[in-house]
Parts: sequence; C-alpha cells; structure tokens
Amino acid sequence: METKKVIIVGSGPAGYTAALYASRASLEPLVIEGMEPGGQLTTTTDVENFPGFPEGVMGPELMSKMKAQAERFGTQYLSTYVNDVDLSKRPFKVTCDNGNEYLAETLIISTGASAKYLGLPNEMELIGKGVSACATCDGFFYRDKVIHVVGGGDTAMEEATFLTKFASKVYVLHRRDTLRASKAMQERAFKNEKIEFLWNTEVEEILFDDTGVTGLRVKNNQTGEVSERATDGFFLAIGHKPNTDFLKGQIKVDDSGYIIPTNPPHPDTNIPGVFACGDVQDHYYRQAISAAGSGCMAAIRAERFLEDMNDS
Repeated sequence: METKKVIIVGSGPAGYTAALYASRASLEPLVIEGMEPGGQLTTTTDVENFPGFPEGVMGPELMSKMKAQAERFGTQYLSTYVNDVDLSKRPFKVTCDNGNEYLAETLIISTGASAKYLGLPNEMELIGKGVSACATCDGFFYRDKVIHVVGGGDTAMEEATFLTKFASKVYVLHRRDTLRASKAMQERAFKNEKIEFLWNTEVEEILFDDTGVTGLRVKNNQTGEVSERATDGFFLAIGHKPNTDFLKGQIKVDDSGYIIPTNPPHPDTNIPGVFACGDVQDHYYRQAISAAGSGCMAAIRAERFLEDMNDS
C-alpha cells in the first residue's frame, strides 16, 4: 500500500488550495476529488465575488484553474470518492470506492457540505438558471426582480432578508403555518416590507423556458388548491448537510454533522494529523474565498505537523 505524506479528501476551493500549498511545500499531495470534482462551484455560472476576477469568472473555469495550478507543482488527483477511513493509528488508511487503499501520514478533509434540495423534476438542471441555494452567491443577479424562497428556519430567514437588498419582492414559501426560525430572525423578517409569507404552501413543479425559471406551481396543503406563481428566481433555504458520513464517528462533529475544530483558530480535529477545511467545518460563512483560506491553513498545519514528527 502506497503511503502519502498528505492525502486530501475532497476538492473545491478548500481542497485545491490545500493541494497548492502542500505541493509547493514538496509534500506531493494526493487529492481524492469525490463525487463532484471541483465542489459546488462547478454547478455555478458567474462567480463575481472571488478576488482577482474583475469581470467575474465561471465557476467551472475557476475550479479548473485552481486544480491546474496545484497540479503544476506536483499534486496528483483521483476521480473517485472515499467510503471509509481508519484513523485509529498513523499512517491513516483511506479506502476508495474503487477498492484502492492508501496510507496517509496526514489527512486533510475538505468534503464540503451539500445543499438540501426538494427533489423536484428539473431542479438540478436549473441551478444557475433561476434555481439557487446560496443567496450571498447569487442575490446580486436578481436586482429589482421577484424571488421565491422555500424554507422556515434560520437559513430561510437569513436568505430572504439578504435577498431584499436586491429584489423588489421576496416571497417565503413554508409548508407549515409557523416558522422554525429563532424569534429574533422571525421578527426581522416579519418587519421587512419586501418579504411576504405564503403559509401551508408546497412547491410541486418549477416552471421554465429556454431563458430559465419563469414560475412555480404550488399547492396549499390545507385547502388542496393548486396555483401558478410567476417568479424570476427560486432559492432553496432548507439547510445543508456536511459530507462527514464516511468518517463513521471517528472525528468529533456537532449535532448537524459539521466537524468541530479542536484548536481554534487552527483547523485541527480531535485526531492529531487530521485537519479539516472548507464548508465541512464551516456552517456560517460558506463562501469560496473563506474555504480557500481555510485550505491554506490546513496545508500549513499538515506541513508543520510532519516537521514536528520528524524532529521528535
């Protein structure tokens, strides 16, 4: 079994940045890219909030360039995903879906968090064409437009409130008649004149044409009434699920499954030699630039961990 100094599980801005720093430190990292090489940005069209691109950049293009930059310095990539790890001793054992096993002196986890979707027909195909799960990423594109947001928790209230900075009107669709959001978040949303709530309402279908989303077909789950609503954008705000199932309880996570840093502000986990970066340990910012920064931190910590091991 081949032993690598650094194995990075996951890709995206965090994983690719960790790979860049690790490869420049001559650690010859192996990146196991996961089910979605490049992460969530590969499903995003225009990215206008990543520094260095004054005219914006397409999400897939940005990820391709970040990957190529790390590859230039010796990073290796595997287009598969990890389904098991053994962190009981060093070197750590990593088992991939294709059956291959690798040993790692250090491990960087950058598997991200996946937005939860409703599972509607054409939902995933319309991401970037009127469907979004990130208001801070895409809100700017909906200036003076009408938006519908689905959800009833803190995430939905935060997203809806943020979107009122751009949209002319924001409708919040909730399947119940009360919100799960904190009282403070509810009050903020209720006081916002641009936000209107549609209670006991569920989305049955996304309407679209060649230009993208045009409307929604919704149902009142109390009366059974079905109606169509015109909209320019449909934002899902029903939470995220961190991709930590493969760790099988070996790393400390919070109640939602996010990895808990044990030595803030460093990206250390409860197991020495294992580090976490990106959205898998960040439920607050969830931005490409913050993920990239944490990837840099994780790689530097891995480098210094290896130095300390060699000195001891």
